[in-house]
Amino acid sequence: MFLFTITLSPSVQAQSEGAILGTWFNTEKSAKIEIIKNGSEFMGKIIWLEPEGNGEETILDSENSDPKLRERPIMGLTILQGLKYGDGIWKDGKIYDPESGKTYSCELKLKNNNILEVKGYLGFSWVGRTVEWTKAY
Repeated sequence: MFLFTITLSPSVQAQSEGAILGTWFNTEKSAKIEIIKNGSEFMGKIIWLEPEGNGEETILDSENSDPKLRERPIMGLTILQGLKYGDGIWKDGKIYDPESGKTYSCELKLKNNNILEVKGYLGFSWVGRTVEWTKAY
C-alpha cells in the first residue's frame, strides 16, 4: 500500500508554504491522505482506504513494531508528522508506513501542483526512496 519506489525528477520552482495542504492519493491510489497544518508543523492522516475483501473489514495496523498498536485501525491514522517548511521543501518530519510497520524520516517537495514527491529515508536524506502522490479532487 505505501511501499516506497525510487523516482528521479528535477526540482520545480519554489512553492508557498500552504501548497501541500489538501487531500492526496498515495502512489497506488489505495489511500487518501489529508495534509493539514497544525501550529507551525504539517501533518497528514489517512482519510480513505480502498475497501478490501467485502469492504466491511476494518484494516488494522497489524505490522506495527509495537504489539499494543497492532489492533488500531489504519483509517484515521496519522502517518505524516513534524514537517516544517523551508526553501520549497517540507522537511524534518516523520512518515509511518503501515505496510511495513516502520517509521522513516521524511521530506516532501511539490513536483507540480498535482504531484507531491514524498521521500522516506533512514539517516541521510540523499539515501532513501521517493514516491509520488497525486492531488485528489
